[in-house]
Amino acid sequence: MKATTKSQLTFAALPKDYAGLCEVLLPRPVRDRMDYTNVSEVTDAMAAHEGAFTADQEDYFELLCQLLEEYDAQHTRWPARTPLASLKHLLAEQEMESPGLAKLLGVVPRTAAAILAGERSLTVEQVRKLAGHFAVSPALFIG
Repeated sequence: MKATTKSQLTFAALPKDYAGLCEVLLPRPVRDRMDYTNVSEVTDAMAAHEGAFTADQEDYFELLCQLLEEYDAQHTRWPARTPLASLKHLLAEQEMESPGLAKLLGVVPRTAAAILAGERSLTVEQVRKLAGHFAVSPALFIG
């Protein structure tokens, strides 16, 4: 059985060079939840310091994140969302409400409220604006 590290990792304690980072955790494919936990512990320690990375730390962090993303893509089942639910989720993440949506889409607040109430569908142009603003696929807003 693999074990996670015994102490909480901190960014300050992590090596600055790639070889040293590999001594902390050798990057390998994530095959189970324990691997996932181990990789997450290192990425969590690094995540808040992304602007302060050395080039080696940046490469290492990017690789670990890719390993986690690959595992998530294969093992995580995300609940199906309607386009409206996806829009509401993205708005909530940015703490944006109906007036902000109206401004983003270039519509009057009443139209934005109708969209959020499910009483009005998005136009193709509005879908493009939303996809660009949230950096997601337009397909997310098409149902």
